[in-house]
Amino acid sequence: ATPPVERLSVKTFVRQFNNALIREAILRETHRGGQVYFLHNEVKSIERTREELVELVPEARIEIGHGQMSELELERVMRDFYHQKFNVLLCTTIVESGIDVPTANTIIINRADKFGLAQLHQLRGRVGRSHHQAFAYLLIPGMDQITSDAKKRLEAIDSLEDLGAGFTLASHDLEIRGAGELLGESQSGVIDTVGFAMFSEYLNRAVEELSRQRSGDTQAPVPAARAADVQVGCAALLPEDFVPDVHARLVLYKRIAAAADEEILNELRVEIIDRFGLLPEPAKRLFDITRVSHRAGALGIEKITMGASGGSFQFAEQNRVEPEQILALIQGRPGVFRMSGPYTLNIRQEIEDIDQRIFSCNEALRTLENRPAQS
Repeated sequence: ATPPVERLSVKTFVRQFNNALIREAILRETHRGGQVYFLHNEVKSIERTREELVELVPEARIEIGHGQMSELELERVMRDFYHQKFNVLLCTTIVESGIDVPTANTIIINRADKFGLAQLHQLRGRVGRSHHQAFAYLLIPGMDQITSDAKKRLEAIDSLEDLGAGFTLASHDLEIRGAGELLGESQSGVIDTVGFAMFSEYLNRAVEELSRQRSGDTQAPVPAARAADVQVGCAALLPEDFVPDVHARLVLYKRIAAAADEEILNELRVEIIDRFGLLPEPAKRLFDITRVSHRAGALGIEKITMGASGGSFQFAEQNRVEPEQILALIQGRPGVFRMSGPYTLNIRQEIEDIDQRIFSCNEALRTLENRPAQS
């Protein structure tokens, strides 16, 4: 927020495209010995724009610079502009960053409605890099011909021309575009197949790894119990009509996933009922499946899949299940449980009811934990 000494803010104007305005802006700058950026971000029509500018302002010396020019030619143009061999640079957004020409103190941006807010702020920063007053003209075809988001962007950059306004502009940009969705349907990638619990696990593991590297601890960590990925073929979530605020939902998901034991999970369930009312069916499933997930994770089971015709338990290579307990499970239900490879326990059983699938998971886990049967 502290500008360099004698630095002035750039006066910004949002105007409809007007030849008289363009001529006036260019002549005012060149008459005081300065230079002008005229930004036209379309290479195929940039030559025609140059002809129009030459006809409009014959007093100006105009050159073109864009990214499709050869490297040597572009370097020559930028060098000549820096040394004031011409006074109007007709260019594309190639000048967006890394350009510092103290004598260039007017920028005219054609079709400013097509640029993002951060981009407009960056382009505006190409001028006003000395003690001279700088001007930025954002030209549009007309307010009735641009989108509502473009209007918001232009209003934001027009109202915030003070030095150090970058953070405020970034906040406006976030409001206009939205913060995005980490776990929503609009998120690109494969987050929907990973799930929130596994995403949190990966994030925690990455943080732990970085913490060890910074502390100089190169010894491999002892594997900790991690929640298992449990899929039983039902919706397990907090519905939007039950918890409307997306931030509140994400916080609750994180707290549910991080619940260390049954007591904390029950307390959280009571809190949610107290805040939002009786749990709908998907929310009940979420708590049931989380319990199964934590029990399985404590045994070193990575994944449980249960469908209408059976499923499987996938054990981690380093797990906490005694071989005797797996044998007890197989012998207790012959034909239902069967090992398939060293780390996969298959279940062959017709289970249509979701509650019964969850119950079967808990019963199998009870045997693997070597717990006494519940009365």
